[in-house]
Amino acid sequence: MQKKTADIKDKKIRKFKVGDLAVYPAHGVGRIEAIESRVVNDEKHDFYIMKVLENDMVIMIPIWNIESVRLRDIISKQEVAKVYDIIRQDQESLINNQTWNRRYREYMDKIKTGSIYDVAEVFRDLYFIKVTKDLSFGERKLFDTATSLLVSELSIAANTNEETIMSKIESLFDEPE
Repeated sequence: MQKKTADIKDKKIRKFKVGDLAVYPAHGVGRIEAIESRVVNDEKHDFYIMKVLENDMVIMIPIWNIESVRLRDIISKQEVAKVYDIIRQDQESLINNQTWNRRYREYMDKIKTGSIYDVAEVFRDLYFIKVTKDLSFGERKLFDTATSLLVSELSIAANTNEETIMSKIESLFDEPE
């Protein structure tokens, strides 16, 4: 315990406050509801209690572990355009050379990184595949997950509703490059 506490003091780790919004990889945007201390294995640890906005799931995140679980801030309003640029890129030719299960593993790994840019790539690639052929069951679930993660974070970053973001994303596929 002492080492973990010392490590936190040495590193510049983002400290969240109650009420802050944050992104937990593969689960999406949540609000820090509380900061609590609990005894685990006879050691006292501090935890962020985070409620995922989409499904009200509650996650306990050890504060000393936020870097390894990749808990992060929501992107800024300025970064929204970068996400749109990724979605707008045409990657269709690269996708059709892989089997669905290899794509699935690759996409799942990208979603787990917690990076909105990786999630945007997964969304874009699966959207292109969906237009040309049916997605496998696993790919449909990944597409739904990527869509949900993307839309929820972008709507908060852009300070607008999810329907507006989804309309904007769909329009990106119609725009000439």
